[in-house]
Amino acid sequence: MGDKWTLLIVRDLAAGPRRFVELQRVLPGISTEQLRSRLNRMVADGLLTRQRYREVPPRVDYELTERARELAPVIAELARWGYAWAWGSPRPGEAIDIGAIFRAIPDLCRVPSGVSGVVELVVNERSYALTLGAGAAVLSEHRPGVEPDATIRGSQEDWIAALSPDHESQALRVDGDPQLVEAVLAALAPSADRARAQAA
Repeated sequence: MGDKWTLLIVRDLAAGPRRFVELQRVLPGISTEQLRSRLNRMVADGLLTRQRYREVPPRVDYELTERARELAPVIAELARWGYAWAWGSPRPGEAIDIGAIFRAIPDLCRVPSGVSGVVELVVNERSYALTLGAGAAVLSEHRPGVEPDATIRGSQEDWIAALSPDHESQALRVDGDPQLVEAVLAALAPSADRARAQAA
C-alpha cells in the first residue's frame, strides 16, 4: 500500500473496470513500465482481476477485487483529511484532475438520506453520472441514454473554485432539479470549518 501508485490505481478503478491505456491517461506521470509492473503486482496480491478479451487489437480490463474495494473508505478519509487541512490553490504548473475527485465521491461525500436522483457532472468534455439514493452515491462514466435529473457543468477552473473550502460555485452552469444540485454541491464542498469538524 505504501507504493506511490497503488492507492491511486484503486481510486481510479473505483468507478469500474478500465483498460491499461485508460489508466495511463488518468495517472499522469506514471511510465508504461511502472504501470505494468504495479498492475501485475496488484493482480498477484489479489487486489485486481485481469480480464483478457480476444479482440484485435488485444484488450485487457483491470477491475478491483472485493479486497481492494474495502480500501475505498480509506482513500476517502485521506481525501477528506487533505480537503480539511491541506487544500490550497494549485501551484504553477500543477496538474489537477477533477475526475480523480469525482471518482472518490461515493465514499467522500455524505449524501442526506432523503436525496435521490441522477446528477450529471461535466468538466470540460468529460462527463460522469452520479446516482444518489438511500444516503449513498454511485459514480460511473456517463453512458449515453442516461437521462439526468440535473446537470452541473464547468471548466476545470470552475470546478476547482466550487470544490474549494470557500465553495465558489457561481461559475458552474446548472440545469434541472435545483435542490438536487445544491445537495450535491454541499456534499462535495463543505466549508473549511465543517470539513475540519468532520475530520476531528
